[in-house]
Amino acid sequence: MKEKIIWAPWRIGYIAGKKEKGCLFCRVKRERKDKENYILFRGKHCFIILNTFPYNNGHLMIAPFRHIKEPSQLKEEETIELWRLVNLSIKLLKDILKPEGFNMGLNLGKIAGAGYPGHLHLHLVPRWRGDTNFMPIVAKTKVISQSLNKLYEELKKSLRM
Repeated sequence: MKEKIIWAPWRIGYIAGKKEKGCLFCRVKRERKDKENYILFRGKHCFIILNTFPYNNGHLMIAPFRHIKEPSQLKEEETIELWRLVNLSIKLLKDILKPEGFNMGLNLGKIAGAGYPGHLHLHLVPRWRGDTNFMPIVAKTKVISQSLNKLYEELKKSLRM
């Protein structure tokens, strides 16, 4: 069987680009370039952001503005808002992408898989029947069916409604 090539030219920015130092979440909250950084919503204590290297289409992250590493460090108002934003994110994704389920999780510490172990963030990943297939296993490739820009616009539009 001939090897097939799947083109993903947007990944070259990550591969060849300058690698960031410091905390992604702290940088994007300061920059105020929400569209460029894919920040969907800013609350008083927390924000919702698209994962730019998603496990699945619609993979969101919800994070407090404060740079803390564990849920026990959240203040009560941060905890309440974080869960309100989880609920808002689920509603948005159900409205736009119509997933059949969700994976939700926190990776606490580098050994647990946290890419930014010093800044607490919750992953919300929409799931569909059959969204896993042979590609990740055989080709070590995940196919994401929608551009981040298009998804960002659809989710932002739904937020305004």
